[in-house]
Amino acid sequence: MKALLDTNIIIHRESIKVLNEDIGYLFKWLDKLRIVKYIHPLTVIEINKYKNTEIVESLNIKLESYNELKTQSPFEGKIVDISHNIDTNENDIIDSHILNEVYSGRIDILISEDKKVHTKAKLLDISEKVFTINSFLEKVTAENPDLVDYKVLSVKKQYFGEIDLKSSFFDSFREDYKGFENWFKSKSDEISYVCYQDNQLSAFLYLKVEGEEDNYNDIFPVFSKKKRLKIGTFKVSSNGYKIGERFLKIIFDNALKQKVSEIYVTIFSNRPEQKSLISLLETWGFQMYGHKNTNSGTELVYIKEFSRDKVVVNIEDPKLTFPYLSRESDIYITPIYQKYHTELFPDSILKTESPKDFVENEPYRNALSKVYISRSKERNLKSGDLIVFYRTGDKGNALHTGVVTTIGVVENVIINIPDEETFIYLCRKRSVFTDQELREYWNFNPNNKPEHLIKRPFIVNFLYSYSLPKRPNLKWLNETGVIPNIMEMPRGFRKISREHFNKIIKYSKQ
Repeated sequence: MKALLDTNIIIHRESIKVLNEDIGYLFKWLDKLRIVKYIHPLTVIEINKYKNTEIVESLNIKLESYNELKTQSPFEGKIVDISHNIDTNENDIIDSHILNEVYSGRIDILISEDKKVHTKAKLLDISEKVFTINSFLEKVTAENPDLVDYKVLSVKKQYFGEIDLKSSFFDSFREDYKGFENWFKSKSDEISYVCYQDNQLSAFLYLKVEGEEDNYNDIFPVFSKKKRLKIGTFKVSSNGYKIGERFLKIIFDNALKQKVSEIYVTIFSNRPEQKSLISLLETWGFQMYGHKNTNSGTELVYIKEFSRDKVVVNIEDPKLTFPYLSRESDIYITPIYQKYHTELFPDSILKTESPKDFVENEPYRNALSKVYISRSKERNLKSGDLIVFYRTGDKGNALHTGVVTTIGVVENVIINIPDEETFIYLCRKRSVFTDQELREYWNFNPNNKPEHLIKRPFIVNFLYSYSLPKRPNLKWLNETGVIPNIMEMPRGFRKISREHFNKIIKYSKQ
């Protein structure tokens, strides 16, 4: 396989100063999978335009370890029109020519951290061939579990004073914030959320609840008085395990528990890791508010409205108003087998299950956005609809052991999947199934029907929203009429009324 590396990837990798700590994992996987690394002639030209001659000389020596494309694909067709509409400067145009090598089919994949490159790839219908560092790592860790030689432990709480402040993980904070170490030491008895990889810190989150008495004179425009959750310190190293989404779940859960009206974060936007984090926050509904003046420079301020009375649920893009649910959407109940339940919903673990059996070292466990596959006759789900997940019970005792545990929100539904490989590609990163299990699911044909009569599965992409604190069992579902008869348990999706849904929610809060 041939991988073309965008100029920003080369600069991250070969600069004297490490600009992106995740680059090491990327190159480790490229080498492990024997993917041939290519650079575009325009990348060489871009690098040679740098004013610092020492850096240029150093980079040119290092560029010799890459394969440079000998010729360039003709710049023609749809990409010309897209470039004309989107590109605003010379660098954008160069990126379009680099992207063109994938569009023309000469290169298998492109790895780039540039937002416009990914926007253009989507318009060209080649998004599946264009990756960020993180999305590439997600892909390869999911596709090559036998080659994963490190382990990401579950997120856990840890006192500041228990964490190794000398870890290189904190180098970027030391550089960006004057007095960081003194601040960190002052928090020694406070709690943070951490995650380790190969016994090295790979993710860190600190949250702080602030009240109406807090002073915001250094934020412009000045905040109004309200209860807020501040994301005090947040950093995640890309490793393909969706730890960023897992931490977002922690942030939203804390915001709900503390009943805050707003979540906010202040952040610099100089480093690739900071830009990546900002992109993640924007995906989940954070918006640029203003700026904060500090003795270390000017930070950007991002906020997410969290007052239930003010949030208007976005049905078309539920991530933007997550975790709130629409009061107007349709609601469906569907079963999920015991074997897969807690793999997909780690926060919905039953008291009878051991947390040790579900260490969060799989992307689908950490992800907030997940995949459910089905052959249900009911296929009319749409964005914003709610899914009530019913964990199937034990044989002979389903009335008491089958329980409703989780609420999800539909992102989108993919029905007319053309072939097996596309099906596997769409499921792989966020599904609990192995590739072999996905193949068997796709080809399932109990009655040896002719090919054209086989009912192929479809995909529901959904957001993992809530784990019910108290779980109604099948007996309760029968008695309340949610599922009137035990013999009518849904094998696929079954629509239920808003009244029945409200009964489930009310019961769960008792």
